[in-house]
Amino acid sequence: MATACGTTHENAPGASAGAGPATQACKGPGAAKFTICMSQANLGEPYRVRMDDDIRKAAASIPQFTVNFADAAQDNSKQVEQVSTFLTQKIDLLIISPNEATPLTSVVKKAYDQGIPVLVLDRKVDGDAYTSFIGADNVDIGRQAGRYFKEHLLPQGGKIVELKGLAGSTPAKERADGFDEGIAGSGITIVGTADADWLRDKGQQQADALLKAHPDAQAIFSENDPWPKVPGSPRRTRARRRCRSSGSTGCPCPRAASRRWRPGGSRPRSSTRPAGRKPLPRRRNCSSTAGRSRRRRPCRRG
Repeated sequence: MATACGTTHENAPGASAGAGPATQACKGPGAAKFTICMSQANLGEPYRVRMDDDIRKAAASIPQFTVNFADAAQDNSKQVEQVSTFLTQKIDLLIISPNEATPLTSVVKKAYDQGIPVLVLDRKVDGDAYTSFIGADNVDIGRQAGRYFKEHLLPQGGKIVELKGLAGSTPAKERADGFDEGIAGSGITIVGTADADWLRDKGQQQADALLKAHPDAQAIFSENDPWPKVPGSPRRTRARRRCRSSGSTGCPCPRAASRRWRPGGSRPRSSTRPAGRKPLPRRRNCSSTAGRSRRRRPCRRG
């Protein structure tokens, strides 16, 4: 959480420079109190539950901070209403992870225009009416995944299907755009796509539908880590490789976000080694591309 101590008025554009160092307000028994409001897109994703928990834990160490949370439950109108309610409470900082960009842009701009510092997390809004954005380089995440498909999984080309996130959220568009850049110039063709709204259960249902509709697909690209579980396979299989982030973004490792299976069959096979190529290293490191350093954890197979 990178925000200076100071009231909304002191942080507002055009505020007097003679108010004194804001950091002094954080010290001593008479330190000012600050109200922070966190507007979360949904709590259906474990990643977002962790995000709220991390914010709650960080704020708990600062007695002057009070943090109020709201869950929009993937409802744009509900999130707009929740943020509007926050704005009537004379808050000092708004943190928001918008469900979708365009529907939340106006209310975020309203907060910003009132002089309230606004931190946008993970998903963006339209324009630049906010104080700071904290999130991953989603275009690069998609681009790296596309290059891995082109150079390792399907170097001779082939048909694939793609599972996307929530259509109106910026990471979904950016990862798809990056993936298209990554596979450009290859013989890879995307024969089917579906939106899974970033939710695990819906992602697995959509994966099932895609594979039934395109039994000749050779691989599946997923914009989110938990989705690509091949229908009919056991819950745990040697082909199921996942790279888990220890940071709050939960960004998937592009190499671990892919699967291959026998066309027309229900049992998956490992994407470890395309025909004629040497095995990939047993372990490799993966880290988030968000704007702060994170602890690295190895990708694991099996």
